[in-house]
Amino acid sequence: MYNFYELNVDRYTFCDKIVFVIKKEKVLKGLEVFVMRIISGKVRGLKLETPKNDDIRPTTDRIKESVFNIINSYILDSEVLDLFSGSGSLGLECISRGAKKCVFVDSNKESINLLKKNIRKTRFEENSEVFNLDFRDALGQFGTKNKKFDLIFLDPPYHEGLFEEALQKIQKNNLIKEDSLIIVEHDTEDKLPDKIDKLSKKDERKYGKTTITFYEKNI
Repeated sequence: MYNFYELNVDRYTFCDKIVFVIKKEKVLKGLEVFVMRIISGKVRGLKLETPKNDDIRPTTDRIKESVFNIINSYILDSEVLDLFSGSGSLGLECISRGAKKCVFVDSNKESINLLKKNIRKTRFEENSEVFNLDFRDALGQFGTKNKKFDLIFLDPPYHEGLFEEALQKIQKNNLIKEDSLIIVEHDTEDKLPDKIDKLSKKDERKYGKTTITFYEKNI
């Protein structure tokens, strides 16, 4: 049983346990706080800097571990795009597991500052490229430079209708290879289509209120 004393908290779920972000400097007894970490690879177990408010919504360690068990065979020597990257947890996990490079994109300045701290902390500067841009502008730039990615993580703000637009622009700018995989994190209430232009749903995994949908190019 936890004892709280005038405690004002936000609630997040990490590793199937409750994590509280403490807002008042009052005594807290018996509460164990979990943080984001790199799960496997070169910097396995390294704790990452975490957001100080709920404007940045990190992927929980439990979901991340499950996703990476599914996509692990795609990672070695891959080119990765972490769109709406937030803290950079997903892209940095890829680099730790052997990805050649990750391109991080986020329009939020606070997210970018947090991301840069985590890149320095992991010492993955040579494997990282950071863009503080709206995703539309970033995808357009990548298209003009003929960039292509093996893995694309897509985790836009929930309930803003950006999923299909982002997937369409990824295709419009020809950013995927024949065997690329796109991983979309979204609210379980948001139902994504089985097909979007030349993309087909490959798999879908539900984790409570969060669902991960995998897309690949039509063969």
